[in-house]
This record gives sequence, structure tokens and C-alpha cells, in this order.
Amino acid sequence: MSQPKYYIVAFLVFFSLTLFSQNNATEDIDVLEMRIQNYITQSGFETERGDYYNAKENLEKALTIAKQIGDKKSEGSIHTKIAKVQFIVEEPENALVSLTKAAELQRETNDYANLAITYNIRGILHTSKKEYPIALDYFNSAKTKFEEEGLERLIADVNLNEAKVYIELEDYKTAKAKLEKAIILAKKHDQIGVLSSAYINSGKALNKLDNEDLALSMANRGLELAKTNNIPEYINDGYLTLSDIYQANEDYKLSNEYLRKHIQLSDSLLDIKRENLSPEKKAQFITEYKDSERKQMEVKLEEADASNNLTRITTILSIALITILSLLTLSLYKNNNIRLKTNNMLHKKNDELIVAKEKAELASKTKANFLSTVTHELRTPLYAVTGLTNMLLDEEPKPDQLPHLKSLKFSGDYLLTFINDILQINKIEANKVDLDPEVFNLQKKVENVVSALSNSAMDNNVKLHYEFDNALPTTFIADQLKISQILINLIGNAIKFTKDGDIWVRLKKQSQTGDNYIVRFEIEDNGIGITKEKQENMFESFSQGSIQINRKYGGTGLGLSIVKGLIEILKGKIYLKSELGKGSTFIFEIPLLYAPEPVITTKPKTLNEFNTLDLTNIKILVVEDNKINQMITRKILNKMNLYCDVVDNGEDAVDRVQQEQYDVVLMDIHMPGISGIEATKIIRTFDKDLTIFALTAVTIEDKMQEFDDAGFDDIISKPFKQEDFEKKLYNELKSNHKKPATSI
Repeated sequence: MSQPKYYIVAFLVFFSLTLFSQNNATEDIDVLEMRIQNYITQSGFETERGDYYNAKENLEKALTIAKQIGDKKSEGSIHTKIAKVQFIVEEPENALVSLTKAAELQRETNDYANLAITYNIRGILHTSKKEYPIALDYFNSAKTKFEEEGLERLIADVNLNEAKVYIELEDYKTAKAKLEKAIILAKKHDQIGVLSSAYINSGKALNKLDNEDLALSMANRGLELAKTNNIPEYINDGYLTLSDIYQANEDYKLSNEYLRKHIQLSDSLLDIKRENLSPEKKAQFITEYKDSERKQMEVKLEEADASNNLTRITTILSIALITILSLLTLSLYKNNNIRLKTNNMLHKKNDELIVAKEKAELASKTKANFLSTVTHELRTPLYAVTGLTNMLLDEEPKPDQLPHLKSLKFSGDYLLTFINDILQINKIEANKVDLDPEVFNLQKKVENVVSALSNSAMDNNVKLHYEFDNALPTTFIADQLKISQILINLIGNAIKFTKDGDIWVRLKKQSQTGDNYIVRFEIEDNGIGITKEKQENMFESFSQGSIQINRKYGGTGLGLSIVKGLIEILKGKIYLKSELGKGSTFIFEIPLLYAPEPVITTKPKTLNEFNTLDLTNIKILVVEDNKINQMITRKILNKMNLYCDVVDNGEDAVDRVQQEQYDVVLMDIHMPGISGIEATKIIRTFDKDLTIFALTAVTIEDKMQEFDDAGFDDIISKPFKQEDFEKKLYNELKSNHKKPATSI
């Protein structure tokens, strides 16, 4: 019996000692981590003062501790900081070694934010060695990582560094575009240093592009920022840039004046650097470092001896304490075991849920990005197809060509409807569909839908019957567009699958509580019907009754999925009754709020009202990189007696707006160089009143906030309905005619 007790006591002694040592180790790690941060902070102060060797020494102390506790993430960021100091003290090869180590550790620990910083510094290092293509590769990698990590504020500095490379390569146009991006981001995130340097470098680029006035304005703005915030490096660069600009303007007096200021400040900065880079300083540092290293070794030996003595005392005291606490430990052991198992199970469940959620979010984001990209790529050529088809139809085609053109128009419209259906399902699934309630006449709304579909019904020899319950009021508050879409889909489906038959559209009062009604909609047909097996899946995306039905009647199988999603958004329900060969009845019920006042609508503008405007001096700028789309947009405008200039990139758009006065700019979004959004942001820095329309094939609902922030007045989605385009343009030109002319 004594032997098991001995094992229990021995186990408890070991267990408690382990806990004791772990607690001490945890406290030690916390202290060491604090020391790492203290050394890094101190190094930062010393770097700012120009005391680079002490800065480097403190960073190396921090690195030693990080290695000691196995903190690889800190190791990586410290190597990056050491590389910065090595670069400043003109040790590029050592800096390259440090950056390589940093990148390895940052990739190993998935520390992509710091990896991007490492790439940016490495780009600067290769720039200093005139290895420009390599530098640009690293800057591009840095931007990609910053974007992935959502660190937009750090991209401004990378754009600035890229611009400096392009200035060295004498590609001033690209440099200008990069600097414009840097300025936008630096302003947004209040980065004074980056903004100052970006303005000064813009002065350099604009001077080389023969825009001396703007170059002078930009350089002066950057110099003032540098002086206000006491940034000697940028003040010095500003002086030299202004000297070059004045020389180009043949103002040699001012050029020499700024050159003297530049030389004087350069000498002062060089004296400070010489003090820190002198051979004596280096020798002193090496000696001090070796003495310090020796002293550290002696201190470590003393600490080790003291630690051994302390360990013996600690062990004796621990054994004594274990004897007292053994019973308590034993009693707690089982409870801890039970709790640990329970917690493990809960943690496991939580971890599984978190992983599942992350996967679902990633899948949803991937799908949304895929759909956005695919639909944009489809809409762009579709704009050309529908635009050219409409032009050919308007140009009195030969009789034998007319059926082909109408078929082409039908195919284009069908494809556009299909794209829009896919996007709407994606929005419904992502809960991005907003309600737009307004007062409307429900009875007239349904009558209009039935009337609009009557021609399609006649083609199938189908009679449409409409019944409106007298117990229902006629006006309600609701999202009438969504109700119309539901009815168009359901009645359209009924017409498609009914030949030589009848369709009944009925509206009934299901229930009423005060002004709140539940309205029942019934769409009944005596068409082909649906089998019991297929009815269960009819509201799923891409679902059809059968392959044969799909081939015979066509369609995408998205309509009913959209209908169900819209009805659920309206807080309603939908039901289906059907029998094969005898027809189908779709029933949906939605809550509607009675509104005593009828809807008041304004008469839309007619296209003939363009004739009331004086369009003689109207100037429109079309910014579009696709040559076919340029031609189509130009022809549409010419047909409206409007004439335009065309440019095919954002940089040229900014230059044109600076040089000439336009009434409207039609701006494409995706273009080589700077995008339409970036070009608009730049234009808004010097012209707040110019009307700019986004003429785009992107999914505008997901980009509304971005378009608003950029400063667009309106958005026209491609391919557009010509009457919608003309109406928006008419309204804008009419309002512009009331404004006094302004000059840029």
C-alpha cells in the first residue's frame, strides 16, 4: 500500500514543479517581450536623431531576445528595421542580407503586412543600385500584399517610390500617374511626409512634360508642407526641384537662389551624416561593441551562478510546499480533468464553426468577385453588339437583312436579361437588395403588367383574364418595382408554357388589420403543368421542368428563384399547385400597407425636348479605351446632334480637362494606366463643378459607395437603354444651361 502512495506524492511533486516553472517562464517571456519593444522604441528615437550605430545596437539586442524566446515574427520585423539602418549608413550588401532573412521569417510566420514593408524597402535598395526593373517588381509585390491585408494607407509610399523610379527612367507620364495616386492616398490618410515628397516629385515630372506652371505650383506646395513640418530631406529636394523648374523657365536669378539654398542645406545635412559615418565613429562603435559583448558574457556567467543557487533553494522550498498542497492538488485534479474535456469539446466545436464560417465567407467573396469580373467582361462586348445592332436597324437596312438584325437584337437582349438575372440572384443571396417603398395604385400597376404582356399572350393564342377584389383598396405603400418584377416573371412563365389556352390573374384580400392588408395574388393557367417530382425544386436556381422542356421552351431557369427571393424580401410566401397536363397555379401572399393618397407622377421628358436646347457650344469628352465602344458612343451622341472629343485613358482625360472646358465627361471605369475612378478623383481636386458620368459595365450596386466617393454625378450602366441615356443627358444639359459659364 505504501508504494502507490509514494508514486502519487512523486507525481504531485513533479506536477506542481512543472506548473511553478511554467508560471515563471510565462512571466519571463512577458518581461522579455517588453524588453524587445523597449529596444525597438529606443532604436526609433536614435534613428530620428541620426545616432544610427546605437540604433542598430539596440535592434541587435532586441533580435537576440527574440531568438531566445523563439519569437520569429518579431525576428522578421527586427531584421527589416536593421536593414533600414544598414541602408542609411551605406551598407547595402548587409542590408540585402537582413532583408532576405526578414522575408524568409515573415513568409514562415504568414506575417504578410511586414513582408510588404520588407518588399518596399528592398525596392528602395535596388533603386539606389540603379537596378530599376528589380525595384519595380518588389514595389509591385509590396502593393499586392498591402492590398490583400487591407493596408491602403501604406500604398501611398509605394506609389511614391515607383514614381521616383519612373522619373529616373525618364518615363514622366507614368511617374505622373503614380504620383497622382500617391497624392490621393496621402491626403486620405493624412500622410504629410509622403504628400510633401509626392508634390515635389510631381513638380519634377510636370517640368519634364513641359507643364511649367503646374510644376511650379506642385513643387511650391510640397516645399511649404516640408517647411511647416520640418522635414529637412524634402526641403532640400524642394529647393533643387524649384531651381530646375526656374531654369527651364529661363528665370536664372530665382534658379540660382534656390540652388544656393539647396547647396547650403546639403552641406549641413552632409556634416550631420559625416559625424555619424566617420571612420573614428565606426572604430569607436566596434570597440564599444566588443567591450559590451565581453561584459555581457561576464554578466551572463554571474547570472548563471546566481540562478543555480536560486534553483537549489527554490527546489527545496517547492518540495516543502508540495507536501502541504498535495491533498489539495489531488482533489482539484479530477475537477480540472472534467472541465478540460468539456472545454476541449466546446473549443473544438467553436473552431469548426469558425473554420466553416471563414470558408463560407471566402466562397461567397470568391463567387461575388467571379460574377463581377465575368459580367463586366460580358457587358463590354455586349455593349458593342446591342449598340451596332440598333445603329443598323436605324439606318434603313435591306428587307432581307431585317429578320437577321431583329434576331441579333433579340439574342443581345436575351443575353443581357440573363446577366441581370444572375446578378440579381447573387444580390438576393448576399442580402444586398434594398426596398424602395412608395405610394402607388396596385390595381393600375397590375393592369399595366397584364397589358404589357398581352402581345406575348396573343402570339400563343392565350387569353388573359384579370380580376381585382372589390374588398381591396387600390392604393398602397410598397416597393412597386419588385411587385411588377414578380408578376412579369410569373405571368410570362404562364404564357410561355400555355398554348391556345387561358390565364387568370386574380388579386384578393386574404386578411386585414387596420390599414395592414395581406394581399393574395393568383396566376393560374391551363398549360402543360408540372410533375409532382419537379415541383419540389422549381424555385431553385437553373431549375427546369426537364431537358426536353428547356429545349422546347427555352429560358434560364432563374425566374422562379428570383421570384421566391423577392417575395421573401417583401415578407411574403409563395405556393405552387400543379398537375401535369392540366395547368399550374402560382399563389403568393404579401403584406401591404394601405395609403389613402394616390401616387403623383411627373411626366417624363421626351427626347424631342433636346430640340429646345442650344447644343451649338456643348462639349462632351468620352473617355473609353475600347475602339468599338468609342465609335458607338460617338454615333449615339452625333445622332442627338451632340459632338465629342475622345481619349482612351485616364491620364489623357485629366490633361484634357485641365486644358479645355467641357460640359459633360462620360468616363469608363476599367482602363489601362489609371482607372476612371482614379481619374475622376484627380479631376475633382481642381474642378468640383464639372459633370462626370460613369459610363461603365461594372455591377454598379456593389460600387455605389466607391463611385460616390470618387465624385461622379451619375452612373450609366453599359449596355444602356438609349432613352435612359438621352433622358439623363438632357436633364444635365438643361440644368447646365441655367448656370453661368465658368472658366478653368
